[in-house]
Amino acid sequence: MKIKICGITNLEDALFSVECGADALGFVFYKQSKRYIEPIKAKEIISQLSPFIFSVGVFVNEDPEIVNEIAFQTKLNTVQLHGDEDINYIKKIFVPVIKTLRIDSNFNWNILDNYSTNILLDTYKKNEYGGTGIKFDWKLIPKQFLNRIILSGGIDLESLPIIINDIKPAAIDLSSSIELHPGKKDHKKVKNFFSTYKKLTKALQ
Repeated sequence: MKIKICGITNLEDALFSVECGADALGFVFYKQSKRYIEPIKAKEIISQLSPFIFSVGVFVNEDPEIVNEIAFQTKLNTVQLHGDEDINYIKKIFVPVIKTLRIDSNFNWNILDNYSTNILLDTYKKNEYGGTGIKFDWKLIPKQFLNRIILSGGIDLESLPIIINDIKPAAIDLSSSIELHPGKKDHKKVKNFFSTYKKLTKALQ
């Protein structure tokens, strides 16, 4: 299972997350987000990362041309579309795409069959696109989709055993649960999260 740390806004948090074991880092280019980072600053951070660390740019209902421009400028590995982007929109993006679907009790799971891209599942909250720290009911996820999804939404230390033992997603994405405040990571929480993850996964071997 891969781990993405999202909402990176500074080099210190980026390097510490990687040191602890992060496989990917997320940079939010949605200007209304509390975790927004300017592309030029993200480029500076990404340029100092190992080429084996995935950099992910998060966008919400942005013009496809701007998404492609920022992806090229900052050398993103992939983009995460967190808004209402449809399949025709995805075809206009020139780098690999992670499509976020926001889940509530009325979500139509058949929609997942329409996507050949990577899928991230997050909690639906009106007028908020990610970083809510709220879990949706993970039991709603059909079993046939579990091993292809990226799970997000309120992931913390308490939920790790359930994720590792029962859900077994392809990856997890966390942000708010390891922050001091939006845009600044709590290094103690980050370290504890990865330490607990490693202990739990080692116990399964």
